[in-house]
Amino acid sequence: MSTSGARTIAVVGGGPGGLYAAALLKRLRPDREVTVWERNAPDDTFGFGVVLSDETLGGIEHADPAVYAALQRHFTRWDDIDIVHRGTRHTSTGHGFAALGRRRLLEILHERCHELGVGLRFSTEAPDPAGLAKSHDLVVAADGVNSTTREAYAQVFRPRVTAHRCRYVWLAADFALDAFRFEIVETEHGVMQLHGYPYAADASTVIVEMREEVWRAAGFEECDERESADRCAKIFADALGGRPLRSNKSAWTTFRTVVNERWSHGNVVLLGDAAHTAHFSIGSGTKLAVEDALALAACLEEQPSLGRALAAYEEERRPVVASTQRAARASLEWFENLGRYLHQPPRQFAFNLLTRSRRVTHDNLRLRDTHFTEAAEREFGCPPGTPPMFTPFRLRGLTLRNRVVVSPMDMYSATDGLPGDFHLVHLGARALGGAGLVMTEMVCVSPEGRITPGCTGIYTGRQTEAWRRITDFVHAQAPGTAIGVQLGHSGRKGSTKLMWEGIDEPLDEGNWPLVAASRIPYRPHSQTPRELSRAQLTDLRQQFASAAWRAARAGFDLLELHCAHGYLLSGFLSPLANRRTDAYGGSLDRRLRFPLEVFDAVRAVWPEERPLTVRISATDWAEGGTTPEDAVGIARAFAAHGADAIDVSTGQVVADERPEYGRSYQTPFADLIRHEVGVPVIAVGAISSWDDVNSLILAGRTDLCALARPHLYDPHWTLHAAAEQGYEGPAVGWPAPYRAGSRRPQTGRGDAPKPRLALGT
Repeated sequence: MSTSGARTIAVVGGGPGGLYAAALLKRLRPDREVTVWERNAPDDTFGFGVVLSDETLGGIEHADPAVYAALQRHFTRWDDIDIVHRGTRHTSTGHGFAALGRRRLLEILHERCHELGVGLRFSTEAPDPAGLAKSHDLVVAADGVNSTTREAYAQVFRPRVTAHRCRYVWLAADFALDAFRFEIVETEHGVMQLHGYPYAADASTVIVEMREEVWRAAGFEECDERESADRCAKIFADALGGRPLRSNKSAWTTFRTVVNERWSHGNVVLLGDAAHTAHFSIGSGTKLAVEDALALAACLEEQPSLGRALAAYEEERRPVVASTQRAARASLEWFENLGRYLHQPPRQFAFNLLTRSRRVTHDNLRLRDTHFTEAAEREFGCPPGTPPMFTPFRLRGLTLRNRVVVSPMDMYSATDGLPGDFHLVHLGARALGGAGLVMTEMVCVSPEGRITPGCTGIYTGRQTEAWRRITDFVHAQAPGTAIGVQLGHSGRKGSTKLMWEGIDEPLDEGNWPLVAASRIPYRPHSQTPRELSRAQLTDLRQQFASAAWRAARAGFDLLELHCAHGYLLSGFLSPLANRRTDAYGGSLDRRLRFPLEVFDAVRAVWPEERPLTVRISATDWAEGGTTPEDAVGIARAFAAHGADAIDVSTGQVVADERPEYGRSYQTPFADLIRHEVGVPVIAVGAISSWDDVNSLILAGRTDLCALARPHLYDPHWTLHAAAEQGYEGPAVGWPAPYRAGSRRPQTGRGDAPKPRLALGT
């Protein structure tokens, strides 16, 4: 069934998204009255070249072959990416770009709209949004990042606009670059970068970008349009071959990310940059707008009412846009923090740049350009045929045979803190699964330090012997796999129910008293902890030291001090949980004091040759909490006291946190600490594929990758990763009884997805 009610349609904004939506809507129903309002003249355009992906072009081809054919005639195509860093150029091929001039794209869409009978009103401001909504069945707001339609209904759409830290300007060169070129120049004022690509046989887009403070120091704030273009041409003379740059109303600007809580209101719907923006470094703005138009047109045909159609459009597009915005944010932040990576060897720097958004990964880069990827692996130190994840890594006296860590996962299956057969099978199975390091759950240093009645401890001799049974099994049956213990105390998050009975919910009965840095309950209905006195702090230090001594006797190869997730030591570090006015509260140095005292006490009894790591929450995901800058300070302090690695997690410190979830979403914090502090790091958080692990390690964003849920889904995750990559080297070993399963089973093939909207000729 189709939406018969949308007979008169107003499109506000004559950019590619608005024009293409108008053409599709008119083509689907020629009896519709479709009108586009555009404030600029038909030959006005800003920017120069537009990049479209093969995926987007495929959607256009099926929905409107005439537009696709016209685009095909004008596309400039290329495969290579050049990355120039400190005088060295590396080229990666096989990427497959297509671009054309923005003016040409608009001309094609103008012609198509005229052919179909769309009304185009140029040099004309659109009527008031409320008036359009009354006089038309549907209003498509495609009026860009500064959308007046969006602002008119801001209380409904609830937009969030975030400005970022770089200035950039769109320019052009009157020759065709032979590749998509990234060039990095280190000037006396700071780092500047060029993003350039051809869009015609005799023209290239050139975007120059730099941090705000570099832009000001270089004096660009005082330059007019012509002076800016001339100065940029001189700075990037090598890339341009000494040729000039031209401008077209080119102003330095700051990129703004637009996110809306809602995309429609009544019969008004947002499309393209009015609804969402994504940084130009992944070439996504026009692509997203065109794909929005395709989806909106399809949903209007498929749904029985306008309301259902607009809801379906948003439901379909929102996850895609959110994923693209996460990738764009990662790319944007990579370029904002470009100076962090300048010390990397040129080829690793190039690999890091290519994989910055996490859309391009080690595996698909290998498919695109085997030569480049293998060269990057050789320079990293990978033996022939060895993926990065299967290279060894040394921490103090312990050499891990690969870079995979089974992350600590609370199992809530102990009785009186005693690990039993469940823990033997759980940890033993994952050790047999091939990971370089298997970590226990948080093992508590006292009965009162447990999170739940089902949490394990190591505060008695019997518990120590039970843990020894597990470490003996791992060392005997999974030789080459190390096993580590994570020591912690629940603090204000203790005395709660088992996870599946109500996570962080207080026990109905059998509660024990809680202690914490300050008298602040985790949730309003949680038990209020007592603020620790000086004497109690001394007792707690001894509990941690005693537990570490027992852990050494139990045979653990590595010890991790849990200073994350809002538990006791984390509660001292976070300003949201620590409101003390004594020497253990206030400034970051003071908030660090007790966790560092505990660390020193543990290090004093932990065997010298065995590594000691620290897990931290690098952000609280809440206003007023731990910041990334704080995280660097925390990591630097622990490293100065002898921490061998920092396990970088985030959040779970306050109940009202707002995490920014997504694939590998915590890795940027590990990346930050690794490069700012120079200490080895363990990355965690939604790392789910061996391709992600290879990518993160080869790019130099982390040293080890810890995975939790994937190891619950598949205890033999690492062995299977080796089998799927055809790796049979020393970094993994199939247990003799399992060798018959070391080949990947065959699978059937599925049908490719059908095009989103297919209208024929």
